[in-house]
Amino acid sequence: MPNRLAQETSPYLLQHADNPVDWYPWGEEALRLARELDRPILLSIGYSACHWCHVMAHESFEDASVAATMNRNFVNIKVDREERRDIDQIYQTAHHVLTQRGGGWPLTMFLTPDQKPFFGGTYFPKTPRYDLPGFGDLLERVAAVYREQGQAIAAQNAELVSLLESTVAQPPASAVALLAGPVSAALSELKRMFDPAHGGFGGAPKFPHPAELELALTRGAIDDDEPARRMTLFTLRKMAEGGIYDQLGGGFCRYSVDERWMIPHFEKMLYDNGPLLRLYADAWLVTGDELFRRVTEQTAAWVMREMQSPEGAFYSSLDADSEHVEGKYYVWTREEVAQVIDEDEYAVASAHLGLTRSPNFEGEHWHLYIAQSIDKVAAALGLALPMAEDLAARARGKLLSARERRVRPNRDDKVLTSWNALMIQGLAHAGRVFGRADWVASARRALEFLRAELWRDSRLLATYKGRAHLNAYLDDHAFLLAALLELMQADFRAEDLKFASELADALLERFEDPSEGGFFFTSRDHEALILRPKPGPDSATPSGNGVAALSLQRLGHLVGEPRYLDAAQRALRLFFLQMQGHPSAFATLCLALAEHLRPPAIVILRGRAAELEAWRARLAGLYAPSTLVFTLADGIAGLPPAMDKPARSGVNAWVCRGVECLPPIEEPAALERALQTR
Repeated sequence: MPNRLAQETSPYLLQHADNPVDWYPWGEEALRLARELDRPILLSIGYSACHWCHVMAHESFEDASVAATMNRNFVNIKVDREERRDIDQIYQTAHHVLTQRGGGWPLTMFLTPDQKPFFGGTYFPKTPRYDLPGFGDLLERVAAVYREQGQAIAAQNAELVSLLESTVAQPPASAVALLAGPVSAALSELKRMFDPAHGGFGGAPKFPHPAELELALTRGAIDDDEPARRMTLFTLRKMAEGGIYDQLGGGFCRYSVDERWMIPHFEKMLYDNGPLLRLYADAWLVTGDELFRRVTEQTAAWVMREMQSPEGAFYSSLDADSEHVEGKYYVWTREEVAQVIDEDEYAVASAHLGLTRSPNFEGEHWHLYIAQSIDKVAAALGLALPMAEDLAARARGKLLSARERRVRPNRDDKVLTSWNALMIQGLAHAGRVFGRADWVASARRALEFLRAELWRDSRLLATYKGRAHLNAYLDDHAFLLAALLELMQADFRAEDLKFASELADALLERFEDPSEGGFFFTSRDHEALILRPKPGPDSATPSGNGVAALSLQRLGHLVGEPRYLDAAQRALRLFFLQMQGHPSAFATLCLALAEHLRPPAIVILRGRAAELEAWRARLAGLYAPSTLVFTLADGIAGLPPAMDKPARSGVNAWVCRGVECLPPIEEPAALERALQTR
């Protein structure tokens, strides 16, 4: 019989609805039962696309004997980390404090009935291996510890709670002057960690880190820092040529298990691909490199083809596994490739995509990557470059069509507000850069879905699958505000500006700590948990405090609202000392700090709609970071005074940085010169 998870909307929780484990979703029913029975809580946190979550489920949660032990000794709670990022954040931190090791998923934590953790780990096998205890034996030992060592657990919990509270940023003891030191220090730190052979930062496993790359590319242009620029473009090229990028279907996997970007952990997450779309579009602006164009176009096509619902919202992720085998959907044998494409296509594609080299995936399988550039392949085969490119494109198309007939990885089709916002921002930006109205329209459809289904009575909700529910978090509000600022540059609508102001007001009212600065991850009216985090560093997604500060500053300058600017400054003051200590961990807050010290250029284009389009297209081809361009046709009503520039003949550009404004500019070339003046 299905357990209580059968009533949930999360695909991950529904995957466990038929387990023999008596699972509960996180909520008062389970917590009350633990208190009444004085029984410890077994908290299991994972997500739908997680490979090792599936392994542990098949080994242990589907096993009747293991389930019986769990049911006899614990109140068992299953959490989707993507829906309940508040709970995941708290217990990942607790795991690190308890074990002094990094966490991950599945996260397996044992809690007292008052939600305080006393033991934990990540994946546990059913029987002892990998130097880990068997899960069944572990359950019995943990239950015995809880029964027999209550006083020791209570003492440990008191110390643990104190340590958890110490992780929340504290205001400086005295006034802090906001200076540019952390920005330059972050770039220096990234340069030291940079891998000059393969790109990226550090060794294996290697993650994309779009926030750090954005900081380096942005400051490379503004500060004329050629090493920072070169480091970023080299990394983006190596990623695009590697197996972390899907060479047939587009889109990036979550990370590479090796330092060369060769073999990914095959799950694809929406939250990676939104920021990477923006980065690759900007990399193309900077270089004109066709590789960056192709990656942007293919990734946008993948998102719209495979990740966008008929109603317009974007789904969350694709599994790493198909048919219970990681990567099976993506890898090939030479024979499989040869059966799909003709001899001429094979001659080009095999050299280009690594099939002439040794197998790079388990057994005699190849995961495709760019082993040799197409111009070198053409030269080696004595082909004209256009012919080689055509053969490679035909081969990719045929292989993609053949792959789509395989058993597909599972798709987590829930809609998350924050991840949708990241994709809206990415598609809107890339659409503006490449003049792709279809990409902008795709972003617009997703925004309209969020506004219709997840914005209720001036309150934002976090997740949707058939119904919207759960209080939205800091990231939902901050990322959506950033997305609106981007979409308004691609397709200005007055209702978007109103929505942006409402979101900014909600950020201040429900999340800000006005006395000590910064923004809590959960709202004032959120359920009481053992910790209310106020996160500053970037993680797999950009820092909510960083995006909030950056976006509030930009909106504040745009509409002339000092409340937004003051809140952003308070957040920067709160985190400034931490930023000095480990600056590269705070890349998004460094971007906000840089724009606090030198406000962004706000450009308002006014004129008749038909004449404005040429100006907008010309500016879209200019890489001008820390610049926002809003194209406002004559006749738009209800604009705030800071944006409501007077009508004049022709097109006029109004440029302001903070409180400094230039006279109206009437020539596109003059505007470009003004924006390129540092």
